[in-house]
Amino acid sequence: MNPDPTARFNTLVAPHLADALAFARWITRDRADAEDVVQEACVRAFRSIDRFSGSNAKAWLLTILRHAHVDRARARHGNGEISLDALGVDQPAPATDPPEDMSAWGDPHRAMAGFSDQEVILALKRVPEEIRWTLLLVDVQGMDDREAAEVLGVPVGTIKSRLHRGRRMLREYLLPVAIDRRLFRALAEKENANR
Repeated sequence: MNPDPTARFNTLVAPHLADALAFARWITRDRADAEDVVQEACVRAFRSIDRFSGSNAKAWLLTILRHAHVDRARARHGNGEISLDALGVDQPAPATDPPEDMSAWGDPHRAMAGFSDQEVILALKRVPEEIRWTLLLVDVQGMDDREAAEVLGVPVGTIKSRLHRGRRMLREYLLPVAIDRRLFRALAEKENANR
């Protein structure tokens, strides 16, 4: 006898709704769209809860959310197809004056702490969508490479490659801001003061 689908949904999926909504806000950049795509993902998850046999309900839900988001985007474009390669990425302005202290750049968490959320969001918007998804799953949602690969339906090696390229792109986009604000020296001084 199958367990009650509502109880199974509440046990497996409901604990991950806050993460799903936070993730949807990142990918849609709009609160109402985020709520709509999470609602669609929940409906799809509920309809197929009896077929879920895995051990990672969060990855399963985020996979459904990703597909719901892509389906909504395709419907908006009318032709049903969206080429991720067609997304343009502006090239960063070349840094003319490298910072004296690059040690902060070696620790991503330490480096990112020096930027506002808005600066990071603007940099993420410039990254191609498939790389943005990967960065959001791993660096924002805290998934490991294997979980992110499961959500995105790609090999773990692809995730590692996308992370490397995406982090490099973010560094390039944020470097002029860091140089302008002399962020590296400020981070190094702050760390030395805390020792």
